[in-house]
Amino acid sequence: MKPFFSIIVPCCDVEPYVRECLDSVRNQPFSDWECLIGVETSKDKTEEIVREYAAKDSRFKVFTGPRSGSCSASRNTGIDQATGEYVIFLDGDDTITEGSLQRLHDEIAARPGADLYPCAIQVHNDMTGQDEELRDNYPSDFTGELSGPEATILTEQSCKGVCPMLQLSVFRRQHLIDNDLKCIYGLRRQDSEFSPRALYLAKRVVPLHEPFYIYRLQATSVSSSARGEGYFHGDWAIIIRSLLAFHAKVSAEPRFDRRLSVIWGRKWTGWMFYFWFDPEKVRKIPRARRVETLSKLFADGFGDFAVLLKFLPRAKRVAGWWVRAFVRHPALRGAAELFFKAYFHLAGARRNAENAR
Repeated sequence: MKPFFSIIVPCCDVEPYVRECLDSVRNQPFSDWECLIGVETSKDKTEEIVREYAAKDSRFKVFTGPRSGSCSASRNTGIDQATGEYVIFLDGDDTITEGSLQRLHDEIAARPGADLYPCAIQVHNDMTGQDEELRDNYPSDFTGELSGPEATILTEQSCKGVCPMLQLSVFRRQHLIDNDLKCIYGLRRQDSEFSPRALYLAKRVVPLHEPFYIYRLQATSVSSSARGEGYFHGDWAIIIRSLLAFHAKVSAEPRFDRRLSVIWGRKWTGWMFYFWFDPEKVRKIPRARRVETLSKLFADGFGDFAVLLKFLPRAKRVAGWWVRAFVRHPALRGAAELFFKAYFHLAGARRNAENAR
């Protein structure tokens, strides 16, 4: 029989944490699971430790791969190899809470068959030793069921600072397979590209609010150890380019909810404007570097960007024109930066006025 849960664990250089991670799975009272551990070439004893667990418990299964700099390859291979009905993504330096698999099983069994069961994540700051926040993308009193588009709208309208982490949700594996939901190889911040697609394409979403995951914030993590402004620009270019293409595809479908274009457009153009044109970014990141990475975003042209912009307010459409000018016309790059300096100044003044009310 196939297990109820397939837990996919990417691991690379996590020797100090991986025992705690795997113990949090092995010590669960609920036993109907398999744990697929993807080990990328490590400089420490990570692989030795995970093979020790696999030798003692056949539910732990190990596969290996070359060092890639992200979790994408291990997550994708884990999806392919998983046999469970539902998939949980757990990073090798994080843990799940005591007894959480039983609680998740019981809640899913009460309302089976959904494509996504969004839960909650407890953030633990290793640098301070404190639990910092509980992240839940849905109003805590919401107990209903939603389609993927409805869930997208609810999270964006009701919860400020929506967290895209794919570890927040339990996924029905068939949903991942049917929609070919994979992470882009080598991409850091892959959650920001994967999660909007996975959520939108879900036919049925059942928020559980279960705080089953403990996310470890540490100085050596990929996000915490980034060196300098613009470190992730290449990744953000890939993320936004992919999402623009996704929107162009789904927005052409019958009965597409145009509110999604507004929601996505504000968020994705906001990323673009901030990462490439915020005055601090302009000051700290050489123009040539910003031109290089922004050109990668538009490597396939501006057509998908134009599809999204037409749903947005006039100010963002004008800003979009200046983005194109910055990429296409070297003589206008200084003017584009001056435009965005005024754009961000006015946006900040508007926020201050709203907060003062």
